[in-house]
Amino acid sequence: MSVWKKLFTAIKGGANDAAESVADGQALRILDQEIREAKQELRRSDEALVSIVAKRKMSQQKVEAFNNGITEYEGHARGAMEKGQQELALECAHKVAALRNEQQAEQTYLDQFIKSEQSMRTNITQAKDKLRQLEQQVDIVKANEAVQKAQSAVSATNVGANAKMHTAVESLERIKQRQTEKSAQLEAAAEMAEEQSGSSLDKKLAEAGITAGGKSSAEDELARILGK
Repeated sequence: MSVWKKLFTAIKGGANDAAESVADGQALRILDQEIREAKQELRRSDEALVSIVAKRKMSQQKVEAFNNGITEYEGHARGAMEKGQQELALECAHKVAALRNEQQAEQTYLDQFIKSEQSMRTNITQAKDKLRQLEQQVDIVKANEAVQKAQSAVSATNVGANAKMHTAVESLERIKQRQTEKSAQLEAAAEMAEEQSGSSLDKKLAEAGITAGGKSSAEDELARILGK
């Protein structure tokens, strides 16, 4: 393979990698959009199902009305025959035949509505289950993506973070050292002030029990009063 062919292959491979990287970066956004579109389709499917259910109920009511009419005119036909009115009974029989034909035609529509309703309910339920599974998978992928980005960020800044931590610890130690030195300076200044005022010697005498330091207790005062 010539140098130019190798170079072309390398550029082509780099372009494919870049395209795949862009596609992967947009994958979650594309999935979110597809999920939104799927939800819209499901809403339209629910609306269509509601329409089918309404038509099925209306057809069912018509079939029931035809059945009630058939039962009613069959009773009238029997009543007419019992009274010897054969011609009236025959008219009732014609009515029953007409109602039965309408009932059978409507029953055909009802059966179709029932079949369509059952099929739509099954398909919608399956679609919603698949959509729910897809949403769960997308949530998991998003969570993993966020965790991996966080891990990458931590890994990339780990060295810098350690360096900053080390610098912060050193600064803390310097602050503590300065505070210790300042405390020692304040204590030394206080001792020097006591020595210059003579209070230091009085304090030492009082601690040794040699003098009360100019203070008297209640027992001393009572002894003085009784001594008088």
